[in-house]
Amino acid sequence: MNTSQSFRTRAVTGLMAPVARPAATLLLGLFIIPAPGPAADFPQAEISNGQITAKMYLPDARNGYYRSTRFDWSGAIYSLRYKGHEFYGTWFDRIDPKVINWVHQGTEIVSGPCSALAGPVNEFQAPLGWNDEAKPGTTFIKIGVGVLRKADGNYNRYFPYEVVDSGKWSVRKERDSVEFTQELSDPASGFAYVYRKVVRLAKGKPEMVIEHSLKNTGEKVIQSTVYNHNFVVLDKQPPGPDFTFRVPFQIQASRLPNKELAEVRGSQVVYTRPLAGKDEVVVPIQGFGDSAKDAEIVIENRKVGAGVKISGDRPLVRDLLWSIRTVLAIEPYIAIDIQPGGEFTWKNMFEYYTMAAGM
Repeated sequence: MNTSQSFRTRAVTGLMAPVARPAATLLLGLFIIPAPGPAADFPQAEISNGQITAKMYLPDARNGYYRSTRFDWSGAIYSLRYKGHEFYGTWFDRIDPKVINWVHQGTEIVSGPCSALAGPVNEFQAPLGWNDEAKPGTTFIKIGVGVLRKADGNYNRYFPYEVVDSGKWSVRKERDSVEFTQELSDPASGFAYVYRKVVRLAKGKPEMVIEHSLKNTGEKVIQSTVYNHNFVVLDKQPPGPDFTFRVPFQIQASRLPNKELAEVRGSQVVYTRPLAGKDEVVVPIQGFGDSAKDAEIVIENRKVGAGVKISGDRPLVRDLLWSIRTVLAIEPYIAIDIQPGGEFTWKNMFEYYTMAAGM
């Protein structure tokens, strides 16, 4: 049994909001949104293979949970449960359209609309057709989002641009998978593509695979980088000494973390105390080779007895660890270079497991 839907949408704003609002109201940033829970008001899907249950938001320019312009709109997994453990979830307290990226405000973590997503979610970092010299009002493309309108200044991934056309989105749901397809064309810039993503749970295993393909149907070469932000909120535990973070190579960090918070030790980043307050640990990770085997990350928490191994099938071009008191995120980047008529594929794999708590 499957369900499918197909729709073409043109959005009036690039901001996320619980209901459709006029663009002028949104861009003025006159409202503040509490961090929403998994509300049934937003288009979403739930899939299961009998071991894992995953919930994700669906792309929808009018009613979608996420309608901003940083992250890919498809397959935003806000919850994944396995053997009583929750691996993802909201990492911020509320959303404020006046905030760029995120900030600490008093005791709260406040996200701007562009960064307000959870779980495994993609960003195609370099936009297509952006020209710093072009006048505001011209268009460019953010893959997985749509055709956007240029504003004043240089490109800023944390700024919510106006969405001119979010393309034609199709969604097909099965019991243990959801397939997303976005078809987009911007004649003004010469770029066009068909983007496909399938979130699939492995049969009889606590594993998830996210398969991607990007076909260049336009006149120009598509060049960018893409990464999965991997917002891990494992049983709401703060990053700290109970966590293990490990890669399969000796880490060479271009910037070392504050030793009072974390240290690089061989192939691991070791937290020296639980993150609290305004603590932040950022580690630009180097030392990986040109093989996809280095695109592997292990995140475990000994206190709760659960972990996840994240891997990919393409070599890394960049790797970054980011964490604050509510979330531990790893960002493995890969390169995209697609000639007109060409197609590029890649996968992200996730293996969830448990172990004896307190080990």
